[in-house]
This record gives sequence, structure tokens and C-alpha cells, in this order.
Amino acid sequence: MTAQGLDLVLCWHMHQPEYRDLESGEFALPWVYLHAIKDYADMAAHAEQHPGLRMVFNFVPVLLEQLGDYARQFAEKEWRDPVLRWLVCEDFCALTLAERRQILATCFRVNHETMLQPFEGYRRLRAWAEPLREADDIDLAYVSSQYFADAVTWYHLSWTGETVRRAHPELLALMRRGNTFSLGERRRLSEVLGEVVQSIIPRYGRLAERGQIELSTTPYYHPITPLLLDFASARESLPEVDLPQRRIYEGGHARARQHLQLALQAHERWFGSPAQGVWPAEGGVSLAAAQLFAEQGVKWIATGEGVLANSLKADRRFAGGRESYLYTPYGVDGAAGHAIACFFRDDKLSDRIGFEYAKWHADDAVPDFVGALEHIAQSAADGVRPLVSIILDGENAWEYYPFNAYYFLDQLYTALEHHDFIKTVTPSAWLQTGARATAMPRLQVLCAGSWVYGTFSTWIGSPAKNRAWELLCDAKLVFDAVCPRLDGATQARAQRQLSVCEGSDWFWWFGDYNPTDSVASFDRLFRDNLRRLYVLLGTSAPAALDEPISTGGGAQEAGGVMRRSA
Repeated sequence: MTAQGLDLVLCWHMHQPEYRDLESGEFALPWVYLHAIKDYADMAAHAEQHPGLRMVFNFVPVLLEQLGDYARQFAEKEWRDPVLRWLVCEDFCALTLAERRQILATCFRVNHETMLQPFEGYRRLRAWAEPLREADDIDLAYVSSQYFADAVTWYHLSWTGETVRRAHPELLALMRRGNTFSLGERRRLSEVLGEVVQSIIPRYGRLAERGQIELSTTPYYHPITPLLLDFASARESLPEVDLPQRRIYEGGHARARQHLQLALQAHERWFGSPAQGVWPAEGGVSLAAAQLFAEQGVKWIATGEGVLANSLKADRRFAGGRESYLYTPYGVDGAAGHAIACFFRDDKLSDRIGFEYAKWHADDAVPDFVGALEHIAQSAADGVRPLVSIILDGENAWEYYPFNAYYFLDQLYTALEHHDFIKTVTPSAWLQTGARATAMPRLQVLCAGSWVYGTFSTWIGSPAKNRAWELLCDAKLVFDAVCPRLDGATQARAQRQLSVCEGSDWFWWFGDYNPTDSVASFDRLFRDNLRRLYVLLGTSAPAALDEPISTGGGAQEAGGVMRRSA
């Protein structure tokens, strides 16, 4: 059968939660910075090197805000992240014992197989780190200051993107030497990485200006919109799921609308033009959420394949098989006559990139992926041109690939850029094509769910997750009672602090599928954020915030953070 062609949407989701103490401005964790110098820089470079490709980059506004903060830190040399302070530290002999222990706990949090084992100098430092963590204070005080300077330097070098290294041979020279890094060399490394961080947002802006990429957004602090609107929406895909004792999140509709409005406003400030599309946090959708997005002028949203399967279970179209229903966007009718298009990710192919191809050689992985697309095109009914949506995390997968996926992405982009009948498109461009967009099928039901299994089980339903929601609900009731009595400036600070607490990441981390250390870290951050909210409201925080929410965790720590696909 001769292929009639295929349209391909590649959407890379860029997201990190708020890591700052909003009062002090200090960063508790460095993941925004580390992903900036590695993944955001590399992904921009690969796009720049393949101008014939079209793709989507989805930036969560709270990530953009923190990227802007790091850019200012480098410009002003006023460090609010200890990782940056260590890099330019003038005297490591002056470190406190607590700082020495913090460096030992922090500077080996990398994927050991791809980011540590290839480097002899880094391996040697790590071999000494474990016994040093167990050392008493007197022994630790005797450890050479050069050891800590080298550990800090290697941490930054290890997290540096492959395209950044290739553009700066002096970094490769440092890696080859492997030890005894001087203050001057660390300062130069800081200058290079500062230039990288400061260039991130402008680079993506330029790619969008020339029409190569579409930039989309997510509600500002990454809340799961359907759950803010109605906890019971979780039962549309899992009817027996346990819900929090409080059945609703008071004022959730107003909160969801505010997250979305703030995101759309911020996106236009950052990039100079409005976002047409939204990747809802965690791909979380429901009919009510789609209507909310449509009312605010959003033209398209996207979610997981499982949501579509659940939505079509009672529909005869489902009987046609996976390929007959998945490879097209669907129209969803919104309230007050507003309509919106919904794109559905191919879970199998998206997860091959996110989880499988890191174990393959690029010479095998790329033909496998392109071959799968070719099969979809060749299997399509006469007159049908499929649209395949590949949507996944644009940052966390690459540390599992050799060379930060440099060869895989370069070969993949080259193959797609020059393919005879596979055409990369952006959702907004596809929706403007006229006849095909007009003829897209309409969903009669949009079953509430996410990109994970088509349900919300990753964020609600277990005892720890439900307990976290209950603590948030309690804080929201206090917020509603107290906030109207506060002065305008304090109200704004409390509103922002509440928004941080509503983000999806806190609930995701409660689970034994995550590493114990990471669960404990995010558990503590969530409770700290709630505690700060009570302080802003001028009320006492409940004693429950002094106790960990979760006793779970136990998956092996494999790198900086637990892997995610979208």
C-alpha cells in the first residue's frame, strides 16, 4: 500500500515546580538551573540545527519565572542558590561543616551511568564521598578544601549539555584534566554557564519568531485543573477511587481560572505573542476543564491516549481499533459556544523516546521510530492522512541517554527533516489548514483523566496523596476567611504562596514508586510551603505540618529526579 502521508506533532514539555522560598528568594533545590545548562540549552541547539523541522515547546510559567531569576543572578552576581555560590567560592577552607556535608549530599546527584562513570576524575571523588558522609566532624574538618572545590566543579561540568561542551572547548579541557580546578577556572566556568542560562528564553523566542516552533503554556503553577474544579472527576475513570475527606476544593473554579489567566498573560510578556495552545498540567483534562480553557481563548489542548480510550468506550468509533481513532485531533464543544481542539499523544511511541530508546544505539532507535510512523501512514484508510502526536518531557529523559541524547536527537531530526511523506507540524498550523481541521471528529464525552493511565491515580486516591489534599483544603479555608482582611501587598503574597501549594508535583511525589530521599525532600517542601502560607495569613500552622505526610518511597535513586515522560 502506498502511503498517503502523515503529519507529526512533536511536543516537548518543559516543567519544574517552584523551588524558591518566596520570602527570602533562596532556592531549595537547583533543578531549574541544572536543566537549563543541560536540557533547555541542548534542545534549543538541536532545533536551531534543523530549521526544516516544526515542533512545539511547552513552557510552564513558573519555570520561566525561575529561569529569569537565574539569569538575573548571573548578571548581578548575587547568588540565591548555594550551588552557584559554591562554584565561585573564594575560600573552601572557610566552609562550615554543614556546608561540607551539603556538598557531599548534593554534588553526586547525577545519573551515575551516563554522567559520572565516564569521567575518571569524578569517579575518584565519588569513591571517597560515601565514607566522608559517615565521617565525624573532626575527620571531615581535615578533608582537603580542594576535594570540595573539585566536587562542586564536576557537578556543574557533569550537568553541562553536550552542545554546550562542544561549543566551549575549555570545558572539555577541564573534563580531560579532571582535578585541581582553580578559582580562576571555576569563575570562567560560571561565566560560560551564565551566558547559557541568560540565552535560554531569547533562543526559544527567536525560534518562535521565525515560525519554526510553536510555544504553548500550562496554568501558571502547574495545578491539575480538573481536580481543582471537582475531586469527584477522578471517579470518571476510576469509579472506586478513594477521595479526600473534604469532597471539594473550596473556590476551585476561581483558582483554576486564575492560574490559566496568569499563565496566558505571562506567556505573552515573555514571548511577545499569546499562546494558542495549552498542555494542561499532567495532561489533566475534563469536560469542565476544556470549557474553562475554551472560554479563555485557548484554541487547542492535549492529553494522553488513555483519556481518549476512556472517552470512546461507549462509542462505536472505538471498535475500529487503536489506529482508527487515535491519529486525529478531536473537537470538544465548550460552554457559551466556545470550541476547542484536543490532541492525544501516542503513548507507545512517546514512551519509547522517554523510556526505551536510551538503552538502544541511535542507529537502531531512529529507524525503529521512523518505521513505526511509516507503518501508521501505510495502514491508514484511503484518503486519510493520520496525525500522530508525540508528547513528552523535554528534560528528564536525556540524562539516561549517552551524551545527553546528542546522537539520537540529531539523527532523529535529520531523518524527519528529510523524509518523503512524514511532515512535522505544529497544532496551530494544522488547525489552520482548512478542510482537514473542519472535518475533524467531535467528542461526545471527554472523560476526566491524565497522561498517566488516563486516570488521576498518580495524584489522588492513596492515603498520603489524599492527606496532602486535606492539608491544602484546610489551608484554603483559612485563606478564604483571613485573606480579605489583609492589606493589598500581603494579600498578593498570600495568593502567590497558595498558588505554589496547588501545584501538581507535591502530590505526584507521594508514592513508593519514587526514591525515598526524593519523597522526603518534596514532602518537606510541600509542608514548608503550607507553613509559610499560614505565616502570611497571620495564623498558627497546624501541628500536622510538623509530621511527614508520607512514609513511602523506596524506588532506587537513579539520578537527579525521578523520571517522567510528560
